[in-house]
Amino acid sequence: MSRRWIVTGGSRGVGLAVAKAAARRGDRVAVFARKIDEAALRAELGPDCLAIPTDISDRASVDASVARVVEAWGGVDVLVNNAGLHRGGKLVRLDMADWDAVLATNLSGPMYCTRTVLPHMQAGAAIVNVGAVVGFRGFPGDSAYGASKAGLAGLTRVLAIELAAKQIRVNLVLPGLVITEMTSGLDEKARERLVADIPMRRTGTEDEIAEVIWWVAGSTYMTGAVIPTDGGLMAAL
Repeated sequence: MSRRWIVTGGSRGVGLAVAKAAARRGDRVAVFARKIDEAALRAELGPDCLAIPTDISDRASVDASVARVVEAWGGVDVLVNNAGLHRGGKLVRLDMADWDAVLATNLSGPMYCTRTVLPHMQAGAAIVNVGAVVGFRGFPGDSAYGASKAGLAGLTRVLAIELAAKQIRVNLVLPGLVITEMTSGLDEKARERLVADIPMRRTGTEDEIAEVIWWVAGSTYMTGAVIPTDGGLMAAL
């Protein structure tokens, strides 16, 4: 049976790969992103997709976007909280506006989306949050991003327990190093150092992460789980 998806940050990177994986299997996908080329998305995902400009850090924007999906499809079966913002800087130099923006997008945004979508979900629905290794392992200069992703891991576990009685599953997929627009600014030496710590000695691909997210969304007896998809990086810590 066709499922109805919302994928935040779905216009590029891992989010777009997730949207393609779902659409390829006959599901309907609504993409939320700040900037969207609707024509391009329809060409990639098919005419049944919804491309909705959304700022997930803005509750009013989330409310309006979810309302459009519900009006079109009547409900939501899968929510993928993938949208993310990275702004770095060691603590003494970190701009507090950057701290606020990262927490608003990476932690408050998933909470807004989940809270707004929840009344439109039925038993068997799934929420997949997209975390980061830095939420479990410290990296200098990543206090905002690491704190936001650690918070998302905690939110995942709490919601998994809260929603279990409703038979709605909440899990966290933990990608390793994937070269996306967000990480493309790494210079070659920095990338080589990071890859050297990965047991599989390579970066992941957007499609590899997307396939795991698609599988987690359909796994009917798993909730509150953290699923590293990182080439063995977490296992080596």
